[in-house]
Amino acid sequence: MCYSAQIEASYQRYVRAFGADIDIAAFVRLYIDRANGSGAKIPKGMDAAFLAPASDWEREIKALIDAHDAQVASKLEQEVFKQKKRLADAERTLQSKTTKKALEDRRIATSKIEWALGKLADLRRTRPEPRDSRIFPGMHAPVLVWENGQRVLKPMRYQCRPAGKPTFFDRKFPGTYNARRDNLEGFWKDAFGLTHGLMVASRFYENVPRHRMEGRELREGEQEENVILEFAPRDGSEMLIACLWSRWTGGEGEPELLSFAAITDEPEPEVAAAGHDRTVINIKPEHIDAWLNPEPGNLAALYAIFDDRRHPYYEHRMAA
Repeated sequence: MCYSAQIEASYQRYVRAFGADIDIAAFVRLYIDRANGSGAKIPKGMDAAFLAPASDWEREIKALIDAHDAQVASKLEQEVFKQKKRLADAERTLQSKTTKKALEDRRIATSKIEWALGKLADLRRTRPEPRDSRIFPGMHAPVLVWENGQRVLKPMRYQCRPAGKPTFFDRKFPGTYNARRDNLEGFWKDAFGLTHGLMVASRFYENVPRHRMEGRELREGEQEENVILEFAPRDGSEMLIACLWSRWTGGEGEPELLSFAAITDEPEPEVAAAGHDRTVINIKPEHIDAWLNPEPGNLAALYAIFDDRRHPYYEHRMAA
C-alpha cells in the first residue's frame, strides 16, 4: 500500500507544468466545508498556495484559512491554559505530600502543554518544510483529472469512497486509499476505465516489518516490529502516480466528497528487497492524457500503460 506520500501541493505548478485548468469551485467548496465543520484535513503545503492571493477566489480561500487557523489557535491556547492550571494544582499538592493522582496529573499536563505549544508553533510557522506536503489517508491533495476535454485539477481526499456507498464505508473499508492492480476489474470496476486521476509526488512511505527490511526471519521469541520506510526515485524525478477517483454525493446537507485511491502493483525489485510487497504505478508523461481520458471498452490499453510505466530505482531510508 502507499501508506503516505509527499505530494506536489501547489496548484500553480500544475498549471505551469501540466497545462491544467483549476476547478475553482471545488477548492472554494472544500475550504467552506472545513469551516462548516466537515473535518476535512488539508495539508499545510496546500494552504501555502493561497498565502499571497491574486484573485477574488484566492482571497476568499485565504480568508477561510485565516479564520480556521485562528479557531485552531484559540482552542490550543485554551488547552495550554487548562493544562497549566492542572500542572500548578499538581505541583502545589506535591509540595505537601506525594500522591499518585498528583504525579499523574503533573505528567499528563506537562505532556499536553508540550504537545499544544508544538502545534501552535507549527501552525504559526511561515517557513515551509517538506513535511508540509506529506499526506496520509483521510487528507486532501490536488489530483489531476480529465474534464470537458482538458486536464483539470481538483482537491480530493486520499481514501476513496465510491459513489452510492454509505458514509460508514470509510470505517468498514479503511484501506481504500490503495487500489490493487489485480482487483481493478473487481472491487474497483465502477471507476477503472471511467474516472482516472494522477497524483504528483516526490516520495512515498510504507510500513515494513523490521526483519523483512533486514532480509531475515524473526528470531525465536522476537516480536514483529514495524518501521516506516521512505522511498524516492534515485534520479530525483517526480512520480506520476496513477489513481482512481469518485464523486460521492450524500443526502441533503451532506457536502459532496471527491476522493481517490492510488493504484499499486507488484513491487519493484529494490522495494521487495526492502521488505514491502507493493509499489505505486508511476506512468510515463506521454501517457498522461490516455490515462486521464480512457476508452472504457479498451481496458487492454490501460494495462499497457501500466506495463510501460517508469522504473526509476527507488532508494529507501528510515523515515524521519
